[in-house]
Amino acid sequence: MARPRRIGPKDITQHVIQRGNNRKVCFSNERDYRAYVGWLKQYSGKYDVAIHAWVLMTNHVHLLCTPLSDNLGVSQMMQSLGRQYVRYFNDTYTRTGTLWEGRFKSCLVCSSTYLLRLYRYIELNPVRAKIVSDPSTYKWSSYQINALGKTSDLCQPHSLYSDLGVTKIQRLRAYQALFEKRIEKNMIDDIRTCADKELVLGPPQFKEKIQLLTNDKLKTGKLGRPFKIN
Repeated sequence: MARPRRIGPKDITQHVIQRGNNRKVCFSNERDYRAYVGWLKQYSGKYDVAIHAWVLMTNHVHLLCTPLSDNLGVSQMMQSLGRQYVRYFNDTYTRTGTLWEGRFKSCLVCSSTYLLRLYRYIELNPVRAKIVSDPSTYKWSSYQINALGKTSDLCQPHSLYSDLGVTKIQRLRAYQALFEKRIEKNMIDDIRTCADKELVLGPPQFKEKIQLLTNDKLKTGKLGRPFKIN
């Protein structure tokens, strides 16, 4: 049976998840994390994908990103990154076979409604997993960049992040203030459902916009309908 085609319109933000096979560890030490981040920088640049937020957990990865020039950019980035990292991991740990749980999952995101919530959802992963009590102490996420101003040549701010303030200090303070609020449970459930089932994350007007961009007919539903995207 043929796989459903992936779509990923230019300039539409996506939430991407890549999991280890059977939820097994895919990052064992600092060298592994550094290797993945290095190739993420390389391939996001090569395929013109802006990375806004990210977190590397021991057995999975979250990215918030936007293809800037090609609707296949995210797919090409993830395929190249995944293959490169698997070769590295297998060579390093003298193993063979798959590392990832099939293809990566992703959903198209309505930025005006969900973007800043997704920033928080992604960067709070280590807190929800009880690895740390504060996101600022977790090294392998974009929180130190987006909230504390750490220099990065990986993260590119989304326009809505830039709108948080006129100056860098204003943006950092406004971003930190977002984390004083809890993410609603139903919002967390919606984010997880859309990522796992590859739904459109947004209101009806956003789904209509995607239909116009892709010529894909979307059925009505709470969040959209499952269809494969970049």
